[in-house]
Amino acid sequence: MRREAKRESGGPGCRVRLNAPCRRILLFTAGGGRASVGVMIISRGRRYIFVHIPKTGGTALSLALEDRAMKDDVLIGDTPKARTRARRLKGVQARGRLWKHSTLADIEGLVTAEEIAESFVVTLVRNPWDRMVSYYHWLREQGWDHPAVRLAKAEDFAGFVAHPLTAQTFQLWPYGAYVRAPDGTEHCDLFARLEHLDADLAPFEAHLGVALTPLPRANASARARDWRGYYDDRTREIVGDLCAADIARFGYAFDG
Repeated sequence: MRREAKRESGGPGCRVRLNAPCRRILLFTAGGGRASVGVMIISRGRRYIFVHIPKTGGTALSLALEDRAMKDDVLIGDTPKARTRARRLKGVQARGRLWKHSTLADIEGLVTAEEIAESFVVTLVRNPWDRMVSYYHWLREQGWDHPAVRLAKAEDFAGFVAHPLTAQTFQLWPYGAYVRAPDGTEHCDLFARLEHLDADLAPFEAHLGVALTPLPRANASARARDWRGYYDDRTREIVGDLCAADIARFGYAFDG
């Protein structure tokens, strides 16, 4: 899928007041508290780039790919192999921050635009209503100072969903925004839905020549599995409006 788009962005770790604008507010940034393990992978040997969008359940896939990593693969994140290979990133002048949730545009300088264009780019997506519940509960477990953390701890789920900071975050960062190349165009060969990984990952498995599924569940949070119980009519509608483009694009619905 290709789509023309361009959005300005600042640093992913920007800190703002709850009512202040920020050019780039990712779903979470590095800090203390319970960490979620993840990694971005750039494999020149197997010609793929795995972009790890926040709160899409990418930990299990990250670990599966890490287990099969080639010696020259670049791993960016906090998985075991990524930590041991972190020295490879020393001195790299990249366009953006190099961390587990880097976007395609961020890694310019580490890789060329031509390498991005020639790579099989894969990422995961998740039902936005489920993702919002996961995001809220993850934030409440954190111990570092960030506007989103403070907001989640100060508000119940309904208040968090309705807050302007939450709206700004989700509106600025639809799934496609993470896979925009440095020139602003979207470059992604596969958006795999978390709910249908066994089927959706088949093209990526064919590219790799190895089976990845079924994947074990990883990094489960302390929340009810059925996310629908967290919503009332108002919050259901808010998330539906905030994520309308992703819901339509990937065929999601509140009930499945």
